[in-house]
Amino acid sequence: MSDPYPAPTAAASRAKNPGRRPTIVDKRSLFQRLIELVSPGVDSRDELIESLADAEQRELIAPESRMMLEGVIRMADMTAGDVMVAAPHMDHLDIDAPYDELLHLVIGTAHSRFPVYEGQRDNIIGILMAKDLLKLQRSPDLNLRTLLRPAVFVPESKGLNELLRDFRSNRNHLAIVIDEFGNTAGLLTIEDVLEEIVGEIEDEFDDKDGESSVYTLADGSHRVAGDAEIGAVNESFGAQLPQDSFETIGGLIAHELGRVPRRGEAVAMGGLLFSVMLTRGGAVRWFKVTRTPAPAVEPDGA
Repeated sequence: MSDPYPAPTAAASRAKNPGRRPTIVDKRSLFQRLIELVSPGVDSRDELIESLADAEQRELIAPESRMMLEGVIRMADMTAGDVMVAAPHMDHLDIDAPYDELLHLVIGTAHSRFPVYEGQRDNIIGILMAKDLLKLQRSPDLNLRTLLRPAVFVPESKGLNELLRDFRSNRNHLAIVIDEFGNTAGLLTIEDVLEEIVGEIEDEFDDKDGESSVYTLADGSHRVAGDAEIGAVNESFGAQLPQDSFETIGGLIAHELGRVPRRGEAVAMGGLLFSVMLTRGGAVRWFKVTRTPAPAVEPDGA
């Protein structure tokens, strides 16, 4: 039995509503649309990064988004040796150390994973999860070696993109980095790799030869690291922020506010406006800094 009220065809709909156009489905990927939105004619990676800076200036993307996109692009050229924690700064556990000493180090450093060595620090024999150390408290006779997990070793030249894929596929969060002679050069965690995307990246504003932490953005504002020294900020902006009680700009602003500021909050100080761009681990990683506008001068006799 035919439907007494058949659905109108597309042609019938157009005849009934001649001013209505058919819906066109955009099958382009989100990345393709983003690239065309930012700049339809980029020919190189550097031009793409410049286009992202321009998009931020035109408020098409937020500063945080720009930093993350730049991180993804630049991470393709980075290796494990670029972002590892160097061996002298690694926190190790000695397999032969007493339990109280191990527990003291675990609590003091607050890491979740530790390389364990035997004899020399360069001789890494495994990785200990901090939570596994609690098993020794309940069973003192338990052999610490049985709690160790295999250590993953990677060369300094291993690309971060490839390393991130390995971390995800192997469900491993820490790798020991070795140099060309097989010696321990440092360690690298999945958090270190991800931080290259979400903010702590090397970009065109970095001072490759120094320890600069103040970078100029496309709109004339500045990106300042939360652990930047107050003296460096004063020098960059010609400001006179106090340096007596605090060393870093993040510590000074947290003191003035009475707490660690949250992302999106802004604090005016010394003729500068510090807007929080990124926070992590209970601290500000990046501020966006602009000069506060000068107060308007009223005409005489007003």
